[in-house]
Amino acid sequence: MNYKAKILDETALHRAMARITHEIIERNGGVDDICILGIKSRGIPLAKMLCDNIKTFEGRDVPCGWLDITLHRDDISPEKKQIMTGDCHFPCDITNKTVILVDDVMFTGRTVRAAIESVFEFARPKAIQLAVLIDRGHRELPLRPDYVGKNVPTSKSEKIKVCMLDTDGEEGVYICDV
Repeated sequence: MNYKAKILDETALHRAMARITHEIIERNGGVDDICILGIKSRGIPLAKMLCDNIKTFEGRDVPCGWLDITLHRDDISPEKKQIMTGDCHFPCDITNKTVILVDDVMFTGRTVRAAIESVFEFARPKAIQLAVLIDRGHRELPLRPDYVGKNVPTSKSEKIKVCMLDTDGEEGVYICDV
């Protein structure tokens, strides 16, 4: 993959996540009845970062879990789905809670659709909100994030690469040629 430009360095990434955290707290009037779920794979460390920020800013622990949306993707055949497993961790009963889905990049909206289907398979939350680090446009479904770290207009021939310390050894966001 050919990196064209660094969009966010580690400091800017953390600043964007802190801003999203404050927006979540303000919009929801605090953090009561909130559950944060990261969409596998890069959404999981971002969800943990939001929960850590809430602990720092509000002094409160918020339930934090994850979703593997593989079984709900629309680009995988039914035959392949039968041999796959979707790994999810709900840290609490999400019924009547505000669930905040967290992902690294929003592109077509298909991942978000699959995540919403996955959530409703387990329970009926009061509301679902979406936090993304990068919104790159090119929506194919009528979905939009509630919280955005940075809007990055891209061409369809470009890709956004989010690097996280645990998986990539660094934190940052890059725009790349495919």
